[in-house]
Amino acid sequence: MRWHDPPSHPTFFLAASITQHTSGKTMQTHTRLGVHVVTACGMLLLGFGSVGCAGNTQPGVTRTYYIAADPVDWNYVPTDSDLTMGMGKPLPKSAFAMGNATGEAKIFRKAVYRAYTDSTFTKLKPRPAKWRHLGMLGPVLRGAVGDTIVVVFKNNTDFPASVHPHGVFYDKQSEGALYYDGTGSAGHLDDSVPPGGTYRYVWPIPERAGPGPNDPSSILWVYHSHTNEPADVEAGLIGPIIITRRGMARPDGSPKDVDREFVTMFASVFEGPSMHYYRQNLERYTGDTTGVGPKGPITFNRTTQYFYDTINGLMYGNLPVSALTMKVGEHVRWYVFSSTGPADIHTPHWHGNTVLVNGQRKDLLDLGGPLIMVTADMVPDNVGTWLYHCHMATHVAAGMSARYRVVPADSIVPADTAHARTVDPMTGIVKDLAD
Repeated sequence: MRWHDPPSHPTFFLAASITQHTSGKTMQTHTRLGVHVVTACGMLLLGFGSVGCAGNTQPGVTRTYYIAADPVDWNYVPTDSDLTMGMGKPLPKSAFAMGNATGEAKIFRKAVYRAYTDSTFTKLKPRPAKWRHLGMLGPVLRGAVGDTIVVVFKNNTDFPASVHPHGVFYDKQSEGALYYDGTGSAGHLDDSVPPGGTYRYVWPIPERAGPGPNDPSSILWVYHSHTNEPADVEAGLIGPIIITRRGMARPDGSPKDVDREFVTMFASVFEGPSMHYYRQNLERYTGDTTGVGPKGPITFNRTTQYFYDTINGLMYGNLPVSALTMKVGEHVRWYVFSSTGPADIHTPHWHGNTVLVNGQRKDLLDLGGPLIMVTADMVPDNVGTWLYHCHMATHVAAGMSARYRVVPADSIVPADTAHARTVDPMTGIVKDLAD
């Protein structure tokens, strides 16, 4: 290996260093054995220190996002079908039948992060076709090491909210998390933005926020509201942050060595008491807000009580397969994470193809607790439409499933064409049912 040809993945080698120094008239020799690492950008890590990459010292850029927390009516199953089993396949009879109430509870008042074009927050920014699979998730916030992410946030809900990031650097004025930290009332303006209020968060991206020596060229973090975290996140206020290694980013921040990216959140969403919109949702289906019927407490879901087992806020294959389509031989990067609830222990599984995670070959991930974040690389070689689901039996039975598609290398992928815009990018409602 030549030093000016850095490897595509971190390379480890064992080396001995010999140092000599004199003390009075005596020369002493010391030998040190250690592990050296050459990263994908050619960085040499000696022990715990580092020498920067030549040619990768370009200044970072500031990437500004205008994000609002907006109330929406969200449909967990917009096609009214179990698409995992085929268009027109009826949903399980008990899946959405309400205990002690009439109707099927599938549409809920939620709050989601949405992107706007500028600080007036008057025009929604169209979601790019490649991100139409995000569903309920907020827009992707991204940057490279050395960049700065700025989020101008407006709270359009009727409860206090915030934007709290994981991984990136933030000071106390940009943390977005409400707790006693000794900063006084002025130090909590970022932690609890009132209804109708706005706030500006600034998050630099240092080296320690980017990919580590064993990571690929980009990694996943998450942002979410942290004012009343349990209720805020269950309402839908959560989204992805993607950070690319310095020197490996395209102008838009995406990794140069990746052809296609997907983000999926596995979430057992709780729609019960103590949630922000519980009473509004209860009134929608029962006509009152007491939560108690003649036969006892009213729940929204007879099978799983108040829980809805979703992938990006959609169930029973309603995440459009055309939005999760890739070509044979492409370098596809999956950013996968669990939500923050008590039931968010998930095992995402791909049928038909495998992924690499930290050098290990897998077809199943272990999201063994809330907010576990994993970056997995796939080079698909198996053409077909394949199941993608949580392998926990109760979750997949309750609708935590989707499909992804691998097409021949010379095919046209819907997400690369205008055809992909037939899904409402803000609500996730599928208008084109050709999937």
